[in-house]
Amino acid sequence: MSDLYDRIFKVVQQIPFGRATSYGAIAKFIGSPRGARIVGWAMNRSYSSKEYIPAHRVVNRIGMLSGKHHFPGENLMQQLLENEGIIVIDDQIQNFDKIFWDPMKELDLDSI
Repeated sequence: MSDLYDRIFKVVQQIPFGRATSYGAIAKFIGSPRGARIVGWAMNRSYSSKEYIPAHRVVNRIGMLSGKHHFPGENLMQQLLENEGIIVIDDQIQNFDKIFWDPMKELDLDSI
């Protein structure tokens, strides 16, 4: 499982500042299109990585901060996104379609 998590972490590390993606988009990119939950589990474990993993940039398919309860503090995930200029209202990224980062379009599978 750690090899899979490492692949997921490498994708997440490529998400640019001020952009966000979904669990499902990452799952599709790594060849597991029905593996959004596995990506979520990896994000929950990202704090144990020796490298920085910007897990706050990964949300559900409609831009909801569905993983926010895994961050320390009540609103840390939202604060981190807002620090990058992303607007969040009622736990949902506004204009998600405009800031959505699609690894299928942005990355080469050989890059991870």
